[in-house]
Amino acid sequence: MPRSVALVTDSTAHLQAGVAESAGVTVVPLQVVIDDEVHDEGSEAATPERVAAALREKRAVSTSRPAPAVFSELYERLADEGASEIVSVHLSAEVSGTFESALVASRTAPVPVTCVDTRQVGVAIGYAVESAAAVLAAGGTTAEAAVAAKARSASATSLFYVNTLEYLRRGGRVGAAAAVFGGVLAVKPLLGIVDGVIAPRAKVRTAAKAIAQLEAMALEAAGEQQVEICVAHLAAEERALALAERLGNQLGDQLVPGRDGSPVRSVELGGVLGAHVGPGMLAICVAPVLS
Repeated sequence: MPRSVALVTDSTAHLQAGVAESAGVTVVPLQVVIDDEVHDEGSEAATPERVAAALREKRAVSTSRPAPAVFSELYERLADEGASEIVSVHLSAEVSGTFESALVASRTAPVPVTCVDTRQVGVAIGYAVESAAAVLAAGGTTAEAAVAAKARSASATSLFYVNTLEYLRRGGRVGAAAAVFGGVLAVKPLLGIVDGVIAPRAKVRTAAKAIAQLEAMALEAAGEQQVEICVAHLAAEERALALAERLGNQLGDQLVPGRDGSPVRSVELGGVLGAHVGPGMLAICVAPVLS
């Protein structure tokens, strides 16, 4: 093949095990800041367990995007290694400056770079990256890969339950008034990604009802389509596994198994997204399999 296309994403994509290696995807880490110490997401100092513990201890936890210089250096390295084009797929520009950093760097890159704003977070980005990788593996163009990534992310439904809105408020992802209102009324909020931003989907009074409604909303999103589904959590593994099992039982043959063979994947959320949602969070991504 006369051209070589490199595929880039960021650490919030939660790619399935082995995808980065087999598809040649380069993953750029975002950073978790704990008590003014900066750590790359995925490092030993910024594991989900450590981030959850720091949040419980009310330590200062924040996150940071990769600087444009990080992407510039990466794009130059990939070009030096033989890439003639690059597709760079990232989390929503509405919730992070990561896409902006990639876009800024693309303007001075030594080879053409197509930047894709998935307008999603978490696992939905990973599914978009996998769709782009499949197009490239089949000999498709960078434009076709970008279209596939955008289509997959646009078709995905991302839903999540949080114990409290406080962590989202601290990170500026929801307003202070909404967080206080939820806390005073003991509301358990159900949220989703709508047009690239975090938006309320429902409010219920108990955790049990919230999780039941989360499940019902995921089933509605799946409809009668063939879908891939992933349940993500932060410090709530038992609940996540139980939810994944129930979804698997109800959707049956509609499910396209993950690379690990499980009908519904269950993963722990990384430190960056975890810092904004807090311990106890449960999320479901429903991603229709597009032809």
